[in-house]
Amino acid sequence: MIGNRVLVVDDEKLVQWSLARTLTEAGYLCETAATGAEARKAFRAFGPDLVLLDVRLPDADGMDLLKDFKAVDQDLLVLMITAYADADSAVKALKLGADDYIGKPFDLDKIRHMVKQAFDKRVLKRRVQDCREELPRRYEYDNLIGNSPGMIEVFKMIKLCADTDTKTVLILGESGTGKELVARAVHYHSARAKAPFIEVNCAAIPEHLLENELFGHEKGAFTDAGARHRGIFEAAEGGTVFLDEIGDMPLPMQAKVLRFLDTKRYRRLGSEKDREANVRIIAATNQDLPALANEGRFRADLFFRLNVMTITLPPLRERKEDIPALVNYFLQCLNSEYGRSVEGVAPETMQFLLQYPWPGNVRELKNALERAMMMETGNLLRPTSLNYEIRSAEPSYNNGQGGPRSGSPPERPADPPAPAAPRFRLPPEGVNLEEVERSLIEQALEAAGGNQTRAAKLLGLTRDTLRYRMKKFHLFTRARTRRGRPPKDAPAAGEPKPAANGS
Repeated sequence: MIGNRVLVVDDEKLVQWSLARTLTEAGYLCETAATGAEARKAFRAFGPDLVLLDVRLPDADGMDLLKDFKAVDQDLLVLMITAYADADSAVKALKLGADDYIGKPFDLDKIRHMVKQAFDKRVLKRRVQDCREELPRRYEYDNLIGNSPGMIEVFKMIKLCADTDTKTVLILGESGTGKELVARAVHYHSARAKAPFIEVNCAAIPEHLLENELFGHEKGAFTDAGARHRGIFEAAEGGTVFLDEIGDMPLPMQAKVLRFLDTKRYRRLGSEKDREANVRIIAATNQDLPALANEGRFRADLFFRLNVMTITLPPLRERKEDIPALVNYFLQCLNSEYGRSVEGVAPETMQFLLQYPWPGNVRELKNALERAMMMETGNLLRPTSLNYEIRSAEPSYNNGQGGPRSGSPPERPADPPAPAAPRFRLPPEGVNLEEVERSLIEQALEAAGGNQTRAAKLLGLTRDTLRYRMKKFHLFTRARTRRGRPPKDAPAAGEPKPAANGS
């Protein structure tokens, strides 16, 4: 990793000069020290990522320096310089946390190779650690479902931001619309996909801790700073930092983030040196940033800096044509999670889902389906498994774009009122409800001459609901047996049987 800091500690001036020159030519930032005291001072001021440390110094033992440096920064890379005959020192150094050792006399090309190898190992170790944390959620980024016009525009913007390696992206949308999924999609479809993706919730971390999380700190920067800590900007090198709920970030932190966006430089708490970071910043909020800026609660200059490439997520109530696909997807996920085999939702249930305004958006839809699955014992989610708010919502109307929409109903002649259904009186001995239902369906089919559309109308059902109940009572088979031919509207031979959800 070109640009990393290397501290060379050796009491031989020629060794210092040759090592520093070789590594500087390789692109590293180098400082030198000839004594233990100089090494400690340079370590505090320079903040090296790797130390080339001689075992024997005029005023100090290299092993003591190794222990002290590693106590401050556990991630510090240390290559010990020792004589060939001093094998015991090499073994001891490795036990104390040194990454490798170099025997004198040494070859400069080999030194350059060992330094590069040490940095490469650290990058690999960090990526393995990041992957272990990320793997359970890594492939969620393609779980954005929908083919509505609004979502098609979102997909176009994701591809554009990923392909162009845009350094700053702003995602706007109501709570629950999937802003984190969009951020991950931008990251994992870009050239940065193999580098870390780190999320920070700006609303959940207090201001004094947020600065430490983003920038890191040096040992002793504050009371509990017992060791050096690398911040998120450093940990995400080459990748993406997702600043979620940036509208809630305190104003003093906004100024520091703005400086980082402008310069790509930051400073650890307690340090006097700036560091550089190559990261993409994706910010997201459900708030109106221009309005917050007018009220003085958000920096206007930060908003303008963030508002380079903006992705706006439509609320679910504006893309209700995507609800059936979302329902199918969530049911597959929930079946896998809970070991269930729910096949779908009943047509009546889908009507309730389509007419509800979903103030909590996609997240609320998923939670509602999870609750319904817990309440339902069968293979279809019935309306009774939905909560009261969804079942009591005012109906929406279709605007011709594929799904019901909220708003005024279209103007059309009023339908004549339907005749009131006769009230059924339960006999004292009771009834078998399933037998009554089966009998009514058989009578309706008989009266309609086997025409399922007319039979459904006689029963006040949709045709899909009638077909589901015919399947439930095996009435397709009975109709064939009774007439010697398939009933009208029944599946032809070789055609798939109707799905339980009516699709």
